[in-house]
This record gives sequence, C-alpha cells and structure tokens, in this order.
Amino acid sequence: MSQIYYTLQRNEKIIDNQDKRYVLKIRDLPEDEKPREKLLKHGPLALSTAELLATIISTGTKKEGVLEMSGRVIKDYGEGGLMSQKNPLTLSKDLKIPINKALQIVACSELGRRFFQKNSSSLPVIRTAKEVYEYVADMHNLSKEYLRGIYLNSHYKVIHDEVISIGTVDANIIHPREVFKPAIEHSAVALILVHNHPSGITTPSEADIFITNQVIEAGKFLGVDLIDHVIVTKDAFLSIPLKYN
Repeated sequence: MSQIYYTLQRNEKIIDNQDKRYVLKIRDLPEDEKPREKLLKHGPLALSTAELLATIISTGTKKEGVLEMSGRVIKDYGEGGLMSQKNPLTLSKDLKIPINKALQIVACSELGRRFFQKNSSSLPVIRTAKEVYEYVADMHNLSKEYLRGIYLNSHYKVIHDEVISIGTVDANIIHPREVFKPAIEHSAVALILVHNHPSGITTPSEADIFITNQVIEAGKFLGVDLIDHVIVTKDAFLSIPLKYN
C-alpha cells in the first residue's frame, strides 16, 4: 500500500487582534480546569505550555495573575528563548518578574535540556498518516477519547502539539478557536488533528466529519492548513477524507 504524502495548501491569510484577549485568572476557572488540578487529573498532555509554566511559577503578583504572567512570559520571550536563557537575573529584568520565579523557570529549563537535549534540527518530521500514528503512540491505549493538535512549520516539522479536548469529540463543545489558538501562538502553517477511539473502531462519526469540515473552513481564513485528521486505535488508524472547495 503506497503512502500519501501531505501537501500544504499555502493559504496566505493572517489574523491579528491577538493582544486583546481576556486572560482568565485562576479563581475564574472551574476547579477541574485549574492547571494543577488539571495536571493531576488528566496528566501533562492536557495542559497548554502556559498552563504548565503556571504550575511551575505557582503564584502571580499583586499586579498580575499567574496565568496572565505565564502567558505573557511565553509570548514576550518565546518558548525557545525561555528555554535557552540561563541567567535568572537577566530573565527577571527582561520580563519584570520576581527573581524567585526567574530561578524556577531557569532551573526547569536546565532540567529539560539535560533530560531531552532537543534542538531544532531534531524536531520530528511528519508527512504521512502512518507517521502520525507512530508519533502519537501514547494515545493508542487511552480509555478516554482525546482530541490532539499537532502543529507544523513549512518543512513539516512538529513545532508544537497539545491536547485540545478530553472526552467524546462533540461539535457542540469543540470550537475552531481552541484548535487554532496554538497555531497562531506558535506561527504554525499546518495542522494535523488526531483523536483516539477507545472502542477500537476507526470509522469516523458524523461529529468527527463535521468538526473536520469546520476546521478546514476556519483554516482557509486563518492561513493554516488542516492537512489530516487521523483516528487512531490500539492496532489501526484512519484518515478522515478532507474536502477542500
């Protein structure tokens, strides 16, 4: 069976007004949506990068909540810049955050470097549904249904991935804004959706197909291609057919 390789559609549209989002404070969130509780209940894959950082720096300041601070830190410094900064004094001064929080970030970044030693040249490249299936091996045996976004640059390298929702994929719950928010934040040009079917059946539901078409249309406006939506089970995978008008 020959493999079908992904091809970008090259939509050249952008969206801005990104700076005018309201940032929720911890107290605004339902109990099970707070970063620490979410991490405890669902594991690290369920958290965005900002939420993970919020669990590290723990608290905000009188002027800035911890979620707002973590989002600003990532936006202003970038994930790569944050990971590469080894001087907590410089980080504290550049980002106007307390030195103890800068120390926490630098220490965690150093742990990440030592444990994983990742760099841009070692980013995984995904070009086929089979490679998606292999990349998300941790999803094959999950007992709940997870919807995950894999975000790519123009060379098909994975620059970010995160869990978008947990539970049955439902068109009434999942909105394209949740799907494309990470794409905008990480300057991705392409997106792959992947979700698991604990039942072991790869046949897409009506909701799976509806959401796929919604995301395709939203991606045209935002200039981010949805290049695949893959259903995975323990032993198999299936790409939902994509319809481009």
